Amino acid sequence: MVLVSDIYQSRTDNEAAIILRQDPVVYPGPYAQGEFALSEHQLRGYRKNGFIQLRGLLSETEASGLLHEANKLVEASGRERRPEAVYEPDGRDVRSVFRVHRINRVFDRLVRDGRLLDVARQILGSDVYVHQSRVNLKPGYAGKEFYWHSDFETWHVEDGMPRMRAVSCVVLLTENNEFNGPLMLVPGSHMHYISCIGRTPVDHYKKSLRRQEYGVPDPTSLDFLVDRGGLQSAKGPAGSVLFFDCNAMHGSSSNISPFPRANLFCVYNSVENHLRDPQAGLRPRPEFVAARDDVALLERVEPRQS
Repeated sequence: MVLVSDIYQSRTDNEAAIILRQDPVVYPGPYAQGEFALSEHQLRGYRKNGFIQLRGLLSETEASGLLHEANKLVEASGRERRPEAVYEPDGRDVRSVFRVHRINRVFDRLVRDGRLLDVARQILGSDVYVHQSRVNLKPGYAGKEFYWHSDFETWHVEDGMPRMRAVSCVVLLTENNEFNGPLMLVPGSHMHYISCIGRTPVDHYKKSLRRQEYGVPDPTSLDFLVDRGGLQSAKGPAGSVLFFDCNAMHGSSSNISPFPRANLFCVYNSVENHLRDPQAGLRPRPEFVAARDDVALLERVEPRQS
C-alpha cells in the first residue's frame, strides 16, 4: 500500500526541508490511567521536550541482571555470527544485537513489564507491539558514535511507518555519564521533521546500522533545532529508563573513557500504525530490524520483585 499524499517525504532530492509535525505527541486512548502511567505533569514535559527520563524505575539489581543477560547474548551472537549482530565500522566488535526480545526470555518479559508498557500505551493511546528491540554497546576506549538522526525519518523512508505513533524506551544497563558517550537529545526537536538529502542505496541497512550516512540532518537544519531547544544528555544510573518520541533528534559521541556503556532499546509501535511499503521502491528491511509479521499486541505482565 502506497501513501497517496506523503507529508513526511525525505531523501527525494538534493535539498533539505524542515516540516512542521502533523501528528499528536500524546494520543488519546484507553490507557491514560495505567498503574505506572505518567502523571499529568510528566506528560506535559514529554509533550514539550519529546522525552522523559525516569530514574530508579528499575532497581540496580535488576539492571545488573539485565546487563549479565546482554553480555551473554552479545558474546553468543558474535561467536555464532548471527544475522541480528551488527559490528563496529572496523568489523571486529559487536556494536548492537537486534530482536533481543525474541532471542532472550528475560528481555521478552521485560518489554511486557507494566512499568514500561503502561507508559508506552499511555503515550500512544492504543495497544502496542515491538517494532524493534536491540542492545547497544559502547565498550571503554572503543565504542563508536551514533550520528544525529530522527528514527522516524528512517522508519518512514526505509520501513514504511506511516505516522509518528511510536516511542522508544531505553533501559540504562550501566551508568550513563558525561564520559562514556551518553545519548544526547534536542529538546523540542520532535515538533519538526527534517527531510534529508540524498537517495537511499539498496540494502542501506547493512551499512547504516554500523555508520549512518543517509537520513542524517544537514547542519543548517540541525542548527535550527538546537538554537530552539538546546541539547540535553540522558545521564543517569543503571536502572534509569528514558522514553523518547520517534521523531526526537538524538545521537551520541564515541566512548573514549574507560567506562563501558550498555543500553537496551525497545521501540513500541501502535497497533494502528503498522508498516506499509517503503518509499522509492526500496525493499523492506529484515524482520529483525523492522517487524512486519511479528506484530501481535503485547500482553502486560506485573513487575517481578527484585
